[in-house]
Amino acid sequence: MSKYSKDRAFTNYVHTNLAIPLIYNPLDWSKVQLRKDYSEFIDMMDGIDYVFRKGKTIMSVQERFREERYKDFNDFTIRYRRDSNKIKERHKSEYYKMKAHYFTYGIIDSAKNETHKATSFIKYAIIDLKKVYQKLDEKKIYISDNGKNKCEIIDGNRLECPVKYNLDGSSSFFPIDISFLVKLWGEDMLIAQKGFL
Repeated sequence: MSKYSKDRAFTNYVHTNLAIPLIYNPLDWSKVQLRKDYSEFIDMMDGIDYVFRKGKTIMSVQERFREERYKDFNDFTIRYRRDSNKIKERHKSEYYKMKAHYFTYGIIDSAKNETHKATSFIKYAIIDLKKVYQKLDEKKIYISDNGKNKCEIIDGNRLECPVKYNLDGSSSFFPIDISFLVKLWGEDMLIAQKGFL
């Protein structure tokens, strides 16, 4: 099984067996069944993994899950660039195309190779991406290739997020500290959370 296939299987398992019952059901979010071709299209073009409905409201979501060894991290990550990709059109990664309303980020209580043993999330958060996009547009959150490892609050009102590079050189990403989002702009940056604050 390829790395992509393993990652996809992990994410699908966590989504179905943990995120649906533990995160979305308590919020009364019900998953909208999409045609497979449309689902793949919005994933590739808009960074949307799932669509949910609550009453008449539609919510689009991107998900990312991590194994237990990431439990001490307080940030979620957004893929930034893939400059080593041979196809120039693929250099810009999810940051440039994301249109999801929300980002669900969770850390499960097991190792990735023992996902079937997972029973809960150590931490999870649903981040309101519309508010994050606004802060990025206003330069209140800004991305800096500064060689640092973590976000920093600058001047008491801005968040500087470093560009990080995957060891295999395949892509870069930047972390956004969830607790800093709340510290700077309040709890309405999140829809729900456990363990981050």
